[in-house]
Amino acid sequence: MSPVLAGILQLLALVVALGLSYRPLGDHMATVYSSKRHLRAEKWIYRAIGANPDPEMRRPAYLRGVLAFSLVSVLFLYALQRLQGALPGSLGFVSIDPDQAFNTAASFVTNTNWQSYYGEQAMGHVVQTGGLAVQNFVSAAVGMAVAVALVRGFARSRTGELGNFWADLVRGVVRILLPLAVIGALVLVARGAIQNFSGIHEVGRFTGGTQQWNGGAVASQEVIKELGTNGGGYFNANSAHPFENPDGLSNLFEIYLILVIPFALTRTFGRMVGSLRQGYAILAAMATLWLGFTALMMATEFHHGGPAFDLAGGAMEGKETRFGIAGSSLFAVATTLTSTGAVNSFHSSYTGFGGGITLLGMQLGEIAPGGVGSGLYGMLIMAVIAVFVAGLMVGRTPEYLGKKIGTREITFAACYLLVTPALALCFTAASFVLDSPAHSMTNTGAHGFSEILYAYTSAANNNGSAFAGLNADTPWFNTTIGIVMLLGRFLPMVFVLALAGSFAEQTPVPATTGTLRTEKSLFTGLLVGTIAIITGLTYFPALALGPLAEGLAA
Repeated sequence: MSPVLAGILQLLALVVALGLSYRPLGDHMATVYSSKRHLRAEKWIYRAIGANPDPEMRRPAYLRGVLAFSLVSVLFLYALQRLQGALPGSLGFVSIDPDQAFNTAASFVTNTNWQSYYGEQAMGHVVQTGGLAVQNFVSAAVGMAVAVALVRGFARSRTGELGNFWADLVRGVVRILLPLAVIGALVLVARGAIQNFSGIHEVGRFTGGTQQWNGGAVASQEVIKELGTNGGGYFNANSAHPFENPDGLSNLFEIYLILVIPFALTRTFGRMVGSLRQGYAILAAMATLWLGFTALMMATEFHHGGPAFDLAGGAMEGKETRFGIAGSSLFAVATTLTSTGAVNSFHSSYTGFGGGITLLGMQLGEIAPGGVGSGLYGMLIMAVIAVFVAGLMVGRTPEYLGKKIGTREITFAACYLLVTPALALCFTAASFVLDSPAHSMTNTGAHGFSEILYAYTSAANNNGSAFAGLNADTPWFNTTIGIVMLLGRFLPMVFVLALAGSFAEQTPVPATTGTLRTEKSLFTGLLVGTIAIITGLTYFPALALGPLAEGLAA
């Protein structure tokens, strides 16, 4: 079987698996977030954290819940790392330096999971399981809660109430993420991923000495890092490490985990607003972009550009032979079109155009299908922009799902769109103006520029993957990337919740013959086109200096 055909079959298997999961998972999540009943375990959690899950919250209260919980999470994770040397189960590792502890705390709380350290050489069992793995669950649940709040804004009228943040947070963990993670961890263990609390031990003798590995609760952390679109890795090699991702089947399963909740949330959206066809329209836009990016990546990486490519069957540099070009390309597109950031190959070693595709996937806003929760609310913001553009073209007040898009609403949507490009581009520019950051680049020229652009794009969009040639473990990068991650996560949430509150207060506008039918394929095409135009106008100059220049020079 040719590698290209194997790649197509993997893609088809993935589509079938996602299709089979779409309806039951989407309906289940809609039921979870619409239920008035609390499970006994949930009641215990509410008592423990002192939260009342019953009263409905307006936008300010909901936002305060998101920010307060996240602030406490950052402080807790920072303290846990700084105290690691005194904790049991530290495997003898010392406490984490202040700048790196801040960076890591910001990273995992914001669902970014950017790592400027070697996981197996820095973090003990307590920090890995009690700190990082816990944040993999709750940071994903926060994103889902904000997305559901926006959906309620569309579904409700003449009220500013968006639900209860504490109930949404706990239910997202207890009823959705935790059960799926348990099943997924068992699958990964069956495929060969490790799950233990072993200490450091020698695994063999090599030329020049011995090699040491430490064990860990790897399978359980691996599954939630993919399922919650978190990223990161127990080991520095991330999902290329055989302890995390043993073979081709586990690789395909992990890609499925990355995509399944973001895609299924479109059905949750359709169910909660009372129109499944609206959810299908958003799904179609996401799927079109995802399939298009996957086809482009495979074509780029399978392209034979010389004798070395001919012998290897394509661009194999930086890729694991057990995954090949197809498995690596599928993973790279999935992880950069979502906010996952896990990697099973080195994106820095991709062809110039291949690296550009991973960059562009994040610069779209990670909405195809995007992160858990963040992908849905990002795509809905884009839908608001598309409807507004269509209204301008026909001279009519734009409406989406019966809600008018006026000056206030479009201001919130525009501010949302401007946050991540401003963070990524401004900090990239600052890194080249100053002397010390540029010394962290392994490469010069267009590829060196791409390394820093990729780092801040990844941080601003809460992705977490990196061009591996950049040494980001410096005070400048640890501090600035930490700041970018925090602003890139929570500033957009401010505007999303403001938009949700504005929509929830409105009285629905009856549909007329002049109303744009947003459940039709015409709107899906308009939405995809709007995304492409906005992204192109925003990032094309920067891309031209980096991956496009490198690809054209190859």
